[in-house]
Amino acid sequence: MNSWLIKLRKTTYKTSIMYNVRMVIAFAGTAFIPYLLDYQLMTIPLTLGVVAAGLSDIDDRFSVRIMNLIYTYMGFFIAAASVQLLFPYPFLFATGLILSCIALILLGSLGRRYATISYGCLVISVYAMLGVDLFEDWYTQPALLVVGAAWYGLISTLSFLIFPARQVQDQLANSYSSLGDFLFAKSNLFDVDMTSDSYQQSMISLSLENGKLIAIFNTMRSTLLTRLKGDRGQSDTRRSLQYYFVAQDIHERADSAHIDYQKLAKIFEHSDILFRFQRVLSLQAKACQDLSDSILHRSTYTHNPRFEHAFNNLAKSLQKMRHDQQHDLLWINALFALMQNLKAIDAQLRNVETERYIKLDKNKHIENQLKDDDLKGWEDIVSRIKQNLTPESVLFRHAIRVSIVLLIGYIFVQLTNIEYGYWVLLTALFVSQPNFNATKRRLRLRIFGTIGGIILGFAILYFVPSIEGQLLLLIFCGVLFFELRSKQYAQATAFITTLALINFNLDGLGFEAAFPRLLDTIIGCALAWLGVTFIFPDWKFRRLSHTISRALDAQCHYLAEVVDQYQHGRNNSLNYRIVRRTAHNRDADLASLISTLATEPDFDAIQKTQAFEFLCLNHTFISYIAALGAHREQLHDQATLDLLKQAMTDIRGALLYDEVPELSLHNMQQTLRERQNFSDEESTQVLIILQQLSLMFSILKQLSTLKQSLSHDRDEQATELASL
Repeated sequence: MNSWLIKLRKTTYKTSIMYNVRMVIAFAGTAFIPYLLDYQLMTIPLTLGVVAAGLSDIDDRFSVRIMNLIYTYMGFFIAAASVQLLFPYPFLFATGLILSCIALILLGSLGRRYATISYGCLVISVYAMLGVDLFEDWYTQPALLVVGAAWYGLISTLSFLIFPARQVQDQLANSYSSLGDFLFAKSNLFDVDMTSDSYQQSMISLSLENGKLIAIFNTMRSTLLTRLKGDRGQSDTRRSLQYYFVAQDIHERADSAHIDYQKLAKIFEHSDILFRFQRVLSLQAKACQDLSDSILHRSTYTHNPRFEHAFNNLAKSLQKMRHDQQHDLLWINALFALMQNLKAIDAQLRNVETERYIKLDKNKHIENQLKDDDLKGWEDIVSRIKQNLTPESVLFRHAIRVSIVLLIGYIFVQLTNIEYGYWVLLTALFVSQPNFNATKRRLRLRIFGTIGGIILGFAILYFVPSIEGQLLLLIFCGVLFFELRSKQYAQATAFITTLALINFNLDGLGFEAAFPRLLDTIIGCALAWLGVTFIFPDWKFRRLSHTISRALDAQCHYLAEVVDQYQHGRNNSLNYRIVRRTAHNRDADLASLISTLATEPDFDAIQKTQAFEFLCLNHTFISYIAALGAHREQLHDQATLDLLKQAMTDIRGALLYDEVPELSLHNMQQTLRERQNFSDEESTQVLIILQQLSLMFSILKQLSTLKQSLSHDRDEQATELASL
């Protein structure tokens, strides 16, 4: 009996299983309650209401969740009722369509919850177009759509009350899993067979993994922030906050670079030292993923005992290299600093589960704060919307593009009277994404998924003629759609297509709807492609120079904060974490932009090479700053403090204003060599500072030159576009 209870308990910890159970209950209700009431036509709007509500579901604390549901149901009813009432008047309907589309998408500028709710309203409005003739009274379909959404909301809220901390735990586990992926990517830099090409590829992969991790951290921060606002000292929330801060600190240390990895591979290619560092990083990556599993399953994390052995052997190898004096002492000292940094990561992982560690950090109020980005009132609302009322805003371009595409789709349906034509609008809405590459990828998957769904739907309608059997398969398809929609878009499209055919078969039109579904999907995809290609094409508004400037400016602010802490002492205050997060966000934005630009039609091959080179150097530079940040402690050596300030001024001037630095790399390296034989604690700290500054200045000129070249090229293109 106890064994069975343990298995059941473990099952409830698996979020995907519990989520699927929730969806089974939701779709079972919309499928079989109308069946029992002998009013099968109700299944269509009820099911679509569940789908729209599922797409609009937002995790939040209980009080805010209730308000979100109220806003969602009000929005759904207004959107669906507007469609019903304006549908007989094409001019008014078209006007309302374009204005409401722009307004709803721009609401996304107010935050994630508003973006999600407004997207659900757009979806429900198109669903209402599909069933505008199903019922006689104008209010019947809007009411049933809201009832379906409310049914899902009830199940979702009950699930939240039973497992209130589930979403936080999932995101926390996801953070550590992604941190493990980042560490694995970092370990590739210690490959002894590294070439120039493989190094660049490893740096690009590391930068992209960093971008994914930063996005997950941002989502985690938002989730924690909203929970902490309603928190009354709940231990789970406070504990999750500490885990989040530990993950951030590990990331700063893991992202730090104490050495030039390309030179390192050449100098130590016949030594075991690189393998040992790579081994430690791989073990730490695995430890992060083990910690992720323990968070997910609420089990106790056990630190791998092999770490002690690995660090002992690493230290012995470094001591032997220092004693043999076959390598430059500068490199040996840098490797010792790197080992200390990895030991600090090991200490974080080793202590993360101890109650003493959690309680100790709870008293550091200054280090237990998160920046609140929520709306502060009407002035903030107006300000955020105004910021997006310009073609320079991605959100504004997307709003105009989608609204025009939907308007063109509506006009096309009106003129051709194509069968089930509003699937054209639905497809265009789902496929249209803010950038060209994402839209192109999604429309291809949408078409393949629709073909697969039609084949599967035909098989179900032919081999399972009974209503009861089809309703069971409707539930199955709905669950699989939600399970796969963020992982396998083509497969998710196949199941939602099958669900649609089963729905239409309840009205006796399943087979007749199959071909129009495919044709409408192809037309909708074509409209989405034309929209993203010709309506405010994204690449014409890509401001690479602007993104580069923002990234470099954020790095300078990060460096300035690190330098300040060397003067006044180490702390993890809110301001420091904001500056650090901003620098990493800008680096992630740059990585995302360059990887997207590389797939777009007007990106020059030379620019592409320069852009990826800049991306590698930019991430390397932030890694050098992170290493300074990882070792930051108050310094009393005034000469070194003055050097830090001058270096800060020179770096800022070179990166932001194209100035020539006053300090020279040669003099800095000379000073470094003069100090390398000192062994006291402060001298060791000074050596780390000098080493990191030397690394920064070694790539400063190249970074500045690439920045000027890329900015000049993009500015020329912008001038050409403005003259057209």
